[in-house]
Formats: sequence, C-alpha cells, structure tokens
Amino acid sequence: MSLLVSMALILSLIERMIPVPFITPGAKLGLANLVIIISVYTLDSYKDSFGVLLLRLFLASMLGGNVSMLLYSATGGILSFIATLVVKELGGKHVSIIGVSASAAVFHNVGQLLAASLILNNFNMFLYLPILSGVGIGTGIFVGLSANYLLSHLLKLPYFKSKLDLKSN
Repeated sequence: MSLLVSMALILSLIERMIPVPFITPGAKLGLANLVIIISVYTLDSYKDSFGVLLLRLFLASMLGGNVSMLLYSATGGILSFIATLVVKELGGKHVSIIGVSASAAVFHNVGQLLAASLILNNFNMFLYLPILSGVGIGTGIFVGLSANYLLSHLLKLPYFKSKLDLKSN
C-alpha cells in the first residue's frame, strides 16, 4: 500500500507542474487516479484502496496545497471512489476498466462542483458541469486505457495473476 501511495503522490505532484492546455480552469489529467484504479483492481479489499486515496489526498495537500485544495480534492476523490466501486460492482463484466475510470472522472468533477457550490453558496456552479464532464470523460478514458495496459502487464506476474483471477470470478 505504501508503494501505491508513493506512486499516487508523485503523480499528483508531477501533474501540478504540467500546464493544462484545456479551456476549462481546474481541469487536470487525473494521473494519480490511475493508481487508485489499479489499487481497486489489485488490492485485497476496497478499504485498502480507500486508504491509499485518503493518504494521497492528505499528503498531496500537505506537500503543495492548502486546506481548500484538500476540501475540493477530498470531495471529488471520495465521490469518484464511490462511483468507481458502484460501477465496477454493478457493471460486472459488462463495464470495462475504461468505463469505470470515465465514470469516476465525471463524478470527481461533480464532487468538486458540489464542494465549490457549498462553499460559495451558489449552485449555479453546476452550469459548468457539461464542460467538465466532457473533459472528464476524455481524461477518464485516457486513465482507463493506461490502467488497462498496466493491468495486462501485471497479469504476467504470478502474484497478480492469482489475485486478478480471483477478483474476476
């Protein structure tokens, strides 16, 4: 778990340094979510994956953020995590890791807009949701494709092959 937290933290810090060419302010690639998706598919319990998420959020805000960043990230991250589990469990074999990742990205945006709306006491922030959802779907597909690629290579390792075979049943 500590290795996953470290990877997610490093990706989060690197992502902050990347200038985002999107028209929408606040839109990011969600590289750290790649590690969270991988953890959901490889760790023994969802509690462990949630622990990776919480540690990454807390440490990233301590190393380069502030309290408001923690609030937005935590709201988006937790709602995204819930969406990941719901889509993965209810979708079963009918929804790929790419679909799980795309839905998680959209719900991350919903969570951040919810936090902003509550802080600013202005629910007109949700007018921004269609634009953020389009960007979120695109970045979610990118993260999902990356996770799919990584998981296909993890299957070559005996330790992960047995874990992933058990989880798919």
